[in-house]
Parts: sequence; structure tokens; C-alpha cells
Amino acid sequence: MNMLAQTVTDTWTDATWENFQIAVDRATKQERKTKAYYYNGWMKLEMSPVGNPHARDHFIISSAISFYATLRQIAIDGLDNCSYRKTGNLEVQPDLSFYISDNAGTLSWDTRIVDLDRDRAPDLAIEIADGTLSDDRGQKRLLYEEIGVAEYWVVDVETSEITAFETIEGGSRKICVSQVLPGLELNVLESALKRCRQTNHARVMAWLLQQWQ
Repeated sequence: MNMLAQTVTDTWTDATWENFQIAVDRATKQERKTKAYYYNGWMKLEMSPVGNPHARDHFIISSAISFYATLRQIAIDGLDNCSYRKTGNLEVQPDLSFYISDNAGTLSWDTRIVDLDRDRAPDLAIEIADGTLSDDRGQKRLLYEEIGVAEYWVVDVETSEITAFETIEGGSRKICVSQVLPGLELNVLESALKRCRQTNHARVMAWLLQQWQ
């Protein structure tokens, strides 16, 4: 297949599971930083963003969630760019994912790729959208519904907006307040993102502390 000559596509490409694995292996051997997705016979390998906007938003969202959980005494485990797989069927690699409350600590320490035929999906999955907004809100949303995350967030780097969905009965609906992190209002996180455009992360975290004390 011609698509095998190009290991990174940034678009959804018709592929068998076997060809998806070949493409991922090639990207790995070439030391390309990619994010891998597979769903319903389609694959997508994205170049990992390396710019300041994506990296800073990734950091503040991860830090803020961990900070909120600590203040509220909510058990939490966060994972960066972890792969979740149902062999032969699907694979996802969210920018951020979290196991929360009773599910924190349930993964074995030496887990490399989370086997969704054996292990549970994370409670929260997050994509930081920098040029991928339409796909993150569309096809990937269906993918995360399929694996059964409780919540899925899309952070728009351009507008500092968060679109969040709660998964219910195989579908999803928009929410403004997190259900897996009780009481966390997403507009507060959006304000934190906007503040990151003007000041450093330490000052943003100090502002968040004032909001959540």
C-alpha cells in the first residue's frame, strides 16, 4: 500500500490493523514523535506538537487538574501520551489521561500500552488541539465514547476554550462542570489558560489557589 511509504499522515487513512502496526513501528524506528490512532479500519498518525502554545497549555491543564485533586483530597493518577489499545480494533493516545478516585493506582506499574481488553479505560481523556480541533471534536470524540471514558475534554489552544463531554449510554453530552472531579468548573480552567498568555505558570497556579481555597 502506498500509505505505508508515509509513516506519518496527519489524516485518517484506510488501513488494516496489521498495516497500522507496521506504520507505527516504522515511525518508532525513525524516532519520529507521533501520536497513533486506529478506529473502524482507519488509522491516523499525528506529528506530536512541539511548539510553545501546545506545550504550555498541556502543562497548565495537567498541573491544574493535579492541584485541584490534591486540594480536594481526590486520589488521581495522570498519564502523558499513554497508549490505550483493543488489539485488532482500536488504539488511542490522548495528550493527557487520568484515573481518578477508586480507579487511581489500578494500572500495573510496568504497563507500557494499556490493554483495554483487560484494563479499564481512564476516567478522563484530554486532547490539546493545536491544528486538530475539528478531528478532536469529531472522530476522536467517537473513539473515546467507544472505549468508555467517563469524560473527554478538548482544549482549543487558539481560543483557550474547553469543550467537555460526559459519556452516557454509549453517547456523550456537553458539560460545564466536571463530574469525575466534582465541583471543578471548566470556565475557571479557561480563565487560567487565558492568564497563561500574559504571565508565568507560577502566577497562574497562585491565582487558581485563590479560586479553589
